[in-house]
Amino acid sequence: MELCEIRAKIDAVDDQLLQLFLERMALAEEVAAYKNEHRLPILNKQREREVLAKVTRQAGEKERYAYHLYSTLFELARSRQAELISAPTRVEERVKAALASNSEVFPQTGMVACQGVEGANSQVACDRLLPRGSIVYVKSFEAVAAAVESGLCKFGVLPIENSSNGSVRAVYQLLQERDLSVVRSTRLCIRHELLARPGVKLEDVTEIYSHEQAIGQCSKFLSGLKDVKVIPCGNTALAAKMVAESGSRNAAAISSHPCAALYGLECINGRIQDSDNNYTRFICVTRDPVIYAGANKISLIIALDNKPGALYEVLAKLAALDVDLTKLESCPVAGSDFEFVFFLELEASVKDPSVLAMLKEMERSCAQFHFLGSYAEV
Repeated sequence: MELCEIRAKIDAVDDQLLQLFLERMALAEEVAAYKNEHRLPILNKQREREVLAKVTRQAGEKERYAYHLYSTLFELARSRQAELISAPTRVEERVKAALASNSEVFPQTGMVACQGVEGANSQVACDRLLPRGSIVYVKSFEAVAAAVESGLCKFGVLPIENSSNGSVRAVYQLLQERDLSVVRSTRLCIRHELLARPGVKLEDVTEIYSHEQAIGQCSKFLSGLKDVKVIPCGNTALAAKMVAESGSRNAAAISSHPCAALYGLECINGRIQDSDNNYTRFICVTRDPVIYAGANKISLIIALDNKPGALYEVLAKLAALDVDLTKLESCPVAGSDFEFVFFLELEASVKDPSVLAMLKEMERSCAQFHFLGSYAEV
């Protein structure tokens, strides 16, 4: 048989498949109406297991492919049912409230809380996110969250992850505890230098100060030093300020080039970070959920039941709707044995009804579900 003849037969089968698929989806809509009327959950895992067991038995040597085909069909059917079922969810309420704010353009001004002092990377991120914002410096990430939550500042800027050192898990924890909403993000290329008072040489240094993230990003350099104590502090700019004000000729700071000029220090070594491709992402958070024009990223924190296939079910929902998963990171839950939460970032718009329906279904099926926000990165 010629290739063109085979393809003609495939086309004929595809026509039948499409009609059967549309018929199946129409029946799924009828199921949704019944579930809506009788207040039944969308997911019926026992029914799905029974069907999957039957088709894998009937598929013979192609059972693996049949299993994935029907798993995808179930995800599509559930996504469609989620669009039709009217049971309220917290994520739907939060998204509707954020869209109802009628904030089309991200503001250029406003009071913004920033951890650190002048010259900190967070301050640079503040200037990029809100070019004419009024910065309020505070001592900790918790203080940034408290300033936003109390209404003292409309915005807060926090580091969320580093390309070399991973996520800032303390910030993710704060987002959960304080119920803050992410409304913007940006990336900064980070360049660490070892700074000290004028005339100090590397062999004079016995103490190095910096933020724990910067220390982690320069671990290879630091591991090669002997008899040097590494001391964590609030942030890299504060480290430079402390060294400048200490008067010590044995102290140095891992900080930035602008901080050298700002605090009258000199660069001892300008190549101390583990990777030249070192970026930190910063987020802008608010107390009330707002979704500004151009928002195309979604951040989530989820926890799953400890059972086989739990994570696969979530990923299948994304694959079924062709949603791009740009971040998936697990984090152990403090005080528990082998329990994890997951940090997810998606490239998608909550204005897409199918995406919102997917989020609603994820909220219903996940043991924990936190919608952190929908936003754009600049």
